[in-house]
Amino acid sequence: MDPVGEAVLEASAGLRGNANRGGRRQLTIISRERWDELTRDLGMVLDPSVRRANLMVSGMDLERSRGRLLRVGSARLRINGETRPCEQMEAAAPGLQALMTVRWGGGAFAEVLEGAEIRVGDGVRWETE
Repeated sequence: MDPVGEAVLEASAGLRGNANRGGRRQLTIISRERWDELTRDLGMVLDPSVRRANLMVSGMDLERSRGRLLRVGSARLRINGETRPCEQMEAAAPGLQALMTVRWGGGAFAEVLEGAEIRVGDGVRWETE
């Protein structure tokens, strides 16, 4: 999981170049603010790449967002559920997995409805149907 400045999201497929494509879990998303809260509670500084999510957004609360539509740049996503943290989170930092089970700390997963090239700094907002 290497940070990049831009990526291509493809409708009905997900992140171009990602091993897991298609289905309802095409993209995993975490919130910068929630990640900072988790690492503060853990008492450690951890790079967001530890979470292994595909996309980090800022200014968006992902908790209980199932079914909502999210616009990232010109890409359009549907949030399909909460990403549950796996044992890799515990291996990364003792206590992290347990902290992530509260308030959607593992983030959300989504499907790409409208694909586009996205870049760091693109606007992110909730949409209505």
